[in-house]
Amino acid sequence: MTYRHGVYASQVPTSITPPRKVSASLPVVVGTAPVHLAKDGTGPVNKVTMVYTYSEAVELLGYSDAWEKYTLCEFIYSHFALFALAPIVFINVFDPAVHKTDVAEGEATFADGEIKLDHGDLLGPVVVKSQDKATTYVEDTDYEVDRVAGVIKRVTTGVITAGATINRTYTYADPSKVTAADIVGGVDGATGKLTGLELVNEVFPKYRLVPGLIVAPGWSSASTVSAVMTAKAKNVNGMFGCKAIIDIDDATVTRYSDAPEYKNLNNLTDAAQIVCWPKVKLGKKTFHMSTQLAGLIAQVDADNEDIPYASPSNHNFQMDAMVANGEEVWLQPEQANYLNGNGIVTALNFIGGWKCWGNRTACYPANTDPKDAWISVSRMFAWVGNTLILSHWSKLDAPAKRRLIETIRDSAQMWLDGLVSRQFLLGARVEFQADENAVTDMMDGISRFHVYMTPPSPAREIDFIQEYDPAYFSTLFA
Repeated sequence: MTYRHGVYASQVPTSITPPRKVSASLPVVVGTAPVHLAKDGTGPVNKVTMVYTYSEAVELLGYSDAWEKYTLCEFIYSHFALFALAPIVFINVFDPAVHKTDVAEGEATFADGEIKLDHGDLLGPVVVKSQDKATTYVEDTDYEVDRVAGVIKRVTTGVITAGATINRTYTYADPSKVTAADIVGGVDGATGKLTGLELVNEVFPKYRLVPGLIVAPGWSSASTVSAVMTAKAKNVNGMFGCKAIIDIDDATVTRYSDAPEYKNLNNLTDAAQIVCWPKVKLGKKTFHMSTQLAGLIAQVDADNEDIPYASPSNHNFQMDAMVANGEEVWLQPEQANYLNGNGIVTALNFIGGWKCWGNRTACYPANTDPKDAWISVSRMFAWVGNTLILSHWSKLDAPAKRRLIETIRDSAQMWLDGLVSRQFLLGARVEFQADENAVTDMMDGISRFHVYMTPPSPAREIDFIQEYDPAYFSTLFA
């Protein structure tokens, strides 16, 4: 050792590690978007795409009011225009190169200078020929095409005469060819690339954000889709947890009393699921409830420092009607409570306008464990777990000595103490217990920290007990 004589200073790593920020309600939305209408004429297909603004979403993914065909557009409008929240991660599975149909329409005559094709949403050129097919006319010289509406307009200066009969051949985007299997996705055998819901695992590696909600409006009612959504929500990247928001098919279930049976028959009974019924409307626009519920959950989180300790129940949806299979639905409190008692979230117009109504995950009533059955409590457990993973990832593979154990324990405890002081948790503690850390496990490099925590449960019932007290007659003689 070098001989030393003097006063010295040195540094050691900070024993308390600050937590990383986790977006508790980041929605990962899988569906179809009109990417052929994107700004550059093409868009992402089976790629993870994060956007922060309405205009950015339209530019990258395209937009159409035909929400029944392009389900991601519904979410774009709801999340950005109605709830003003960001960001969103989209996974579009509609591929214009695959999901298309070629059409050769027979003879037709221009009426008022235009011809309406049988389809809109056109891809590529529309080939127009004369009646005898001997002449091929030139687009923009002899005719113009509105590709969105599917209309051919005669150019008066062109060679096509008024009232001419023509033949036309074209290709249109056909999202009806997208199937539930495309939403589920998988691994491409030829390229090894992930598709559909499998891409959920690429969100964190690409953007360093943990999925908070998995949504597939228009598709989640398919049992194959909901099953994979649930599996992904329970095990993102092999370690993170989140929630899958699933719609009960309102075309099949038109009465509230039939919803619990549908829920059980379709295996919608997992704590990782939030199940809702039916759809909601705002003006002339109809939304899957999962779309608006994702927005409302994110809005409630945003109002609480992005901490998911509060339930979305009894907060306002952006709606003016509730519909099942196109017909308005009006639920009384006892009917809505019946759905809640079966683990189904719905909407109620009783006091204060249209509200989200329901606090339970899909596992209720079969599973009444508070950490599983309450939406807010279950989300808090997932969020705390996700945050602890991210905050202490840098400690992996360090020598498992006393300083490491104390640093992890004390860092986690200080962060949890902060949540308790702000009443996001009623109490919490972290312990490194001997009975949970066998010597053989420690030898194998495994350390276990036991986190005790109690998020507040929703005040789902408030009772006022009234009693007639004749003793107050004495006030008459005061």
